[in-house]
Amino acid sequence: MRAFVFPGQGSQAVGMGVELAEAFPRAREVFEEVDDALGQGLGRLMREGPEDELTLTENAQPALMAVSLAAVRVIEAEGGRPLAELGAFVAGHSLGEYSALCAARALPLSDTARLLKLRGQAMQKAVPVGEGAMAAILGLDLADAEAVAEAAAQGEICAAANDNAPGQVVISGARAAVERAVDLAKEKGAKRAVMLPVSAPFHCDLMAPAADAMGRALAETDILPPALPIVANVTAETVTDPSVIRKLLVEQVCGRVRWRECVLTMKGEGVDTLVEVGTGKVLSGLARRIDRDLTGVAVNTPADVEAFLKSL
Repeated sequence: MRAFVFPGQGSQAVGMGVELAEAFPRAREVFEEVDDALGQGLGRLMREGPEDELTLTENAQPALMAVSLAAVRVIEAEGGRPLAELGAFVAGHSLGEYSALCAARALPLSDTARLLKLRGQAMQKAVPVGEGAMAAILGLDLADAEAVAEAAAQGEICAAANDNAPGQVVISGARAAVERAVDLAKEKGAKRAVMLPVSAPFHCDLMAPAADAMGRALAETDILPPALPIVANVTAETVTDPSVIRKLLVEQVCGRVRWRECVLTMKGEGVDTLVEVGTGKVLSGLARRIDRDLTGVAVNTPADVEAFLKSL
């Protein structure tokens, strides 16, 4: 049994989606629809850069979604079957949750692009540049990483933001507190503790203004029941009710991405293969680290699409 998973921020790169667009008209249609929805040359930015502009949160989020959806629509068109017949669940890491909902037909492509543009802008605005930070803590389990964040806070916000895999936790919060956490993590025996090159402290309470903005936008957005159950970031449980999905998307802005638990939820339901659709191989690479019995497959080039369809 397979599940389709969708990457989050950090997987973007200049040239993303170019091979798919050159090989498949269906992919080009997706990129054109996203461009039309946003009224900007996002497709050109993805193809040509500059990288610093593509990396801006408000551009990276809809761009990553666009490549994921281009690959999904190509898989459906070339395979002659909808995604709901090819897998049992969908899930996405942070912004990838929106990609998952769009892939499962719960959100239209144009609405998804506009929501992610707004989400990126709201997240960037929530905290002045330089005041927040994130760090990766490698080699400590979640409980130890949480203890480090709590000890480092000293009255400021500092929390575990992403539980990605055993021994791989990302913390987020006020810059000074996160810097203290990096030092404390090393003292506690972390293999590595490094500041991340991100523009805002995602998935912590400093993002509250962004959560408010998304609450308003999502209240005006129609969400349909997804064709496949989605495993939600903040609960690590399956959900199909549009009203619950809407609520969880708002909570997700400040809430922890419980990716390790999401994957284990799908494994517990019988999933043995995670198919990462879009740019990069981060999530497919984490699959075996989370559970040795899982297989991770990345689908982001025409050759990947061909190999995946042959495997069905």
